[in-house]
Amino acid sequence: MTKSINHNPIQSTQHYRQATHATASMTATSSSPCEALAFPFNIYAHALHLHEGIASDLHFGLFQNDKISMRAAQQSTYELLRSKLPPSPCRILEVGIDSGTISSLLNQPGYDVSSITVDMLEIFNTEAKGFDIILFKESAQYIDQLVIINKALDLLPPSGQLIVIGEFALKHNTTHLENLHLLKNMIMLAERSGFELTENLDLSVLAAPTFDYLLQAISKYRQKLIRDLFLNPEQLTQLEQSNRINREKYTHGEYGYALLRFRKKTTPQWRLQPLKENQKHKLFDLFKKTFNHTMTPATWQWKYGANASHALGVWRRDKLIAHYGGVARQILFFGQPQTAVQIADVMVDTSERGILTRKGPFFLMTAAFLEHYIGYGKPYLIGFGFPNERHMKIAERHGLYGEVGKMVEITWSPLSKFPHWRTRLLPITPLDNTAQTTLIVNECWQQMANDLQTALVGVRDWAYIQYRYLNHPTQHYQVVLIKNRGGDHTRGVLILRYDAHGCEIVDFIAPLAEIPLLVLHARRLAGINGQQRLFCRITENFAAHFAVARGTRKTLDIRIPASTWDNAPSIDSLRNHWWLMSGDTDFR
Repeated sequence: MTKSINHNPIQSTQHYRQATHATASMTATSSSPCEALAFPFNIYAHALHLHEGIASDLHFGLFQNDKISMRAAQQSTYELLRSKLPPSPCRILEVGIDSGTISSLLNQPGYDVSSITVDMLEIFNTEAKGFDIILFKESAQYIDQLVIINKALDLLPPSGQLIVIGEFALKHNTTHLENLHLLKNMIMLAERSGFELTENLDLSVLAAPTFDYLLQAISKYRQKLIRDLFLNPEQLTQLEQSNRINREKYTHGEYGYALLRFRKKTTPQWRLQPLKENQKHKLFDLFKKTFNHTMTPATWQWKYGANASHALGVWRRDKLIAHYGGVARQILFFGQPQTAVQIADVMVDTSERGILTRKGPFFLMTAAFLEHYIGYGKPYLIGFGFPNERHMKIAERHGLYGEVGKMVEITWSPLSKFPHWRTRLLPITPLDNTAQTTLIVNECWQQMANDLQTALVGVRDWAYIQYRYLNHPTQHYQVVLIKNRGGDHTRGVLILRYDAHGCEIVDFIAPLAEIPLLVLHARRLAGINGQQRLFCRITENFAAHFAVARGTRKTLDIRIPASTWDNAPSIDSLRNHWWLMSGDTDFR
């Protein structure tokens, strides 16, 4: 019941946390027991209050048949939990939405139960060891799985138990973000982290009637609920629809309710944790050791400082020995807006043993990142990066990635500096942040997007150009508009970079038919700036569009991966569809 509320966009986890404080004392003697509760818990509590004369709990019940009450079904849940407890003496840490929600029901002679809320778990004192059991009852879905596992490792002794009961996703097959942990992913993460699964009890059939019971109660008392709680009828209709959808997901095996029991088997030598901002100096040290140059704080902020970024670190005690970063990228997925994640700064300290094995740091952090972030129902539908062939094959061997493309490089000789009589060049600088510039660049991008309806391509609008090129903290790029002479028609946008390798076309925003013209101007600019060569890097499947501009082509040792680890768009559907250039990387 608790998680179903959060599938509706008008609700939040915080509502649940506020609501449960007041439910324990609601009985038939209360005239208006639900006024203080946040929507939709006021509805659930009042419906149960009207239907049964009591609303002491808003958790799922386990219905042995369709004749029993919600209260009896919820009592079955507690009886099941009590049956899983070891003999006394036993010390239990209950992590719940509301502190003390079930501690009184678990307290028995010889049992010592402590309760904390989900908000307290991450900051809970890890020196408070000695718990025999850590229990999550319908609360694990609100907490990152890595936090659950790491705290359990810290707080449990060898052979201590981690018990999780509640809702899970059993499969994801939608591009919309789901809020439930995938059951199989939680099991795999726990087992990779030193836990042994001792029980996986599927309770879905017993728990699903909770939705039926609530829908029946709401329907029966609909008018009284609207009147007593001053509801907009549309609110009630939306809530009913949300519960029907969730009930259908149980019927189709997309959602389920389960009890998992794990035993702490070992303490792993490596610990996987999200990298926090106050730990970035550790990343800088590992980056310098791995790549032999420095990442500045400004570059870190530009790349990872935004909310739409994620990074995992592997630690040996207080030393960061591996890192796996991801940065959100808005894309068009065969013409439809989606969000992808660009994999960045994948590093493993070469002094660590087993770095490329299935038990090594690379596998641990890659598998966890893919499980957390990439695929159907995840924050990012797909991921991409630029590994070399060797690392690509390692990832393929472990079942993590599949190859969907490769990069090629095309080189041209520079031309003389004489102007092109039909078109002219206009530079764009950070000061050109005007409505006119925004309109011009966005029109170029829209024309390019129209040509790439059957491709995967990162959005290249004015906001992206500003962030990626004009506001880069360390690199300088030349951003140029190509316009017709004697008119105001824009042909496209060129982004160039100059270094010891020559002049590089790092990005291109224009209809694909304009590629020869833009390459011509890039060759002129290379000559004007005294460069010996002009080159660009493009995914192989789009290299033919540059062939009309001639040039010399060679294949690079750069591959384009996609996740094969979890349920995501298939490799075959993605292969040879990416439009990627150097500007899509984070390192050029």
